[in-house]
Amino acid sequence: MSFYCNFQSDKCPGQITGNPLNGLTEKVCIQAERIFDACIKQTQLENYSLTLTDLTPENPTYPLTFVSARSTTAEATVTNLNVERQADKHCARVQATVSVPLEVLYTDAAGVEGSATAIVSINQDVLLYVPAPSIIPFSVKAVVSAVVPDGVYNPETQGFTVSVCITVILKIAMPVEILVPSYGYCAIPPAQEYSQEVCAGFFELPLYPQGNCRPCK
Repeated sequence: MSFYCNFQSDKCPGQITGNPLNGLTEKVCIQAERIFDACIKQTQLENYSLTLTDLTPENPTYPLTFVSARSTTAEATVTNLNVERQADKHCARVQATVSVPLEVLYTDAAGVEGSATAIVSINQDVLLYVPAPSIIPFSVKAVVSAVVPDGVYNPETQGFTVSVCITVILKIAMPVEILVPSYGYCAIPPAQEYSQEVCAGFFELPLYPQGNCRPCK
């Protein structure tokens, strides 16, 4: 059993039916990350040079043949950050370099499959709302996803020259304590163990045939 597996309770997450005020019990202070603003940018990078590190297995036989590559995490590293507040506006110019870790798969000249890590970096220059100065500072975070559909081996760098499809979401975030209405604590249902019921159909059969016996004509 779980919240979404036929568990019927007004103390579990799900759709609200009836008056949403029914069942409210208190105002609760929770610690959360508030997102003041965010924007998304999708870019295709052409002829991007990937430098390979942490090759597994070590010492492959060159040249390498590209197989695929994609990001390994949703969180990127933000460096070279510059936030420039705009005059008479609530917005700021946010400049940063977003670096995305990749896992690169390849085969070497001996036909051995291998993997390596690489970094793809992209510069961002956007306008975002930033809150007024306060004791608790805001931070700029990046959520990313990247995929590399094709690539060719570069003998000069022993890496790959690739095309990268990358999505970057920049966020202005701050840890806050916020007051929210509450229905109280969740009711946690007992776990339902997964099992492959191979005998279910057989065990559900009646012990004896159902209905009245009728003579054959």
